[in-house]
Amino acid sequence: MSLHSEPPHDVGLDEIDRIIIDELVDNARISNATLAQRAGIAPSTALLRTRSLVDRGIITGYHAEISLASVARSVQALISVKLRAHDREKIDRFRERVPQLPEVLSMFHVSGGTDYLLHIAVKSTDELRDWVLDNLATDESVGHTETTLVFDHVKGSGGPLPAPTDTK
Repeated sequence: MSLHSEPPHDVGLDEIDRIIIDELVDNARISNATLAQRAGIAPSTALLRTRSLVDRGIITGYHAEISLASVARSVQALISVKLRAHDREKIDRFRERVPQLPEVLSMFHVSGGTDYLLHIAVKSTDELRDWVLDNLATDESVGHTETTLVFDHVKGSGGPLPAPTDTK
């Protein structure tokens, strides 16, 4: 669930904000009491701080990680997409349509020889082939695709926040 779509430019985070964000990234289901204890603040303050982070557009949503294999989507692929022409209307239509497809986990607009990189999950390689044919090969704005199977996906440990800078 996305709470805000436009990230802020100057967020002015203090150490308490950073602790709250780190804890929520690690476990978005953490209780407010536990969050407050780990941040060293009162539960009412933790709740206000968390709401402020949402209102300021710093926390943009909460999600659950799902085992794709347990929901019969164990075949993952990265698909590079090069558009045929860079017509704004066709780009906008592609940007609106493709992320709405249930198989699409993520869509990245990238630089270089590729315009978009899609991360999708499907039941089988046959379903993958059909998905590419039905959703990309038949799209008049798509000029070229290249599909790479994902054998293993390991989530990185990098957090969302850079280290605080010393302002002295």
